[in-house]
Amino acid sequence: MEENEFLKSALAAQKRYAGRTGLETLQAVIREGALYPYGELLKMKLVAVGDGWADLEAEPSYQFYNPAMRLHGGYLASLMDSCLGSAVVSRLPAGQGLGTVQLSVNYVRKVDVQSGLLHVHATALHSGRTMLTAEGQLKDARGRLCVHATGTFLVYPK
Repeated sequence: MEENEFLKSALAAQKRYAGRTGLETLQAVIREGALYPYGELLKMKLVAVGDGWADLEAEPSYQFYNPAMRLHGGYLASLMDSCLGSAVVSRLPAGQGLGTVQLSVNYVRKVDVQSGLLHVHATALHSGRTMLTAEGQLKDARGRLCVHATGTFLVYPK
């Protein structure tokens, strides 16, 4: 997809979900099978969401390998950031957004294409007026913990 097509897609999604709470937006994304351009690029899918929690899945691919032929840690950090962010977005009222201000990622097991479908679960820990925090875990297809992370997010008006 060309850069301007990604921008059009992102702007269309923003308009489509205007006026909805964070939870309503995420539920619509799951129902409609919609992904934002970055989610499509990373081949991740939000599969479940509730008040203060989110689950996503992703299939590791060789396209995310670094020159040393290892799955790039930044790919896994992006999955964690997306799921942590979804968990806290589910707590936002309409008209508010957020941005990541801190992300701490711990890699505890090798992840590669043989790891199979990755499952990420995140839970909001604190939902303040201006700051939110969350923690999450990424497990491989065998249910083994591979990555755990925490994140802090700043609330801002859309």
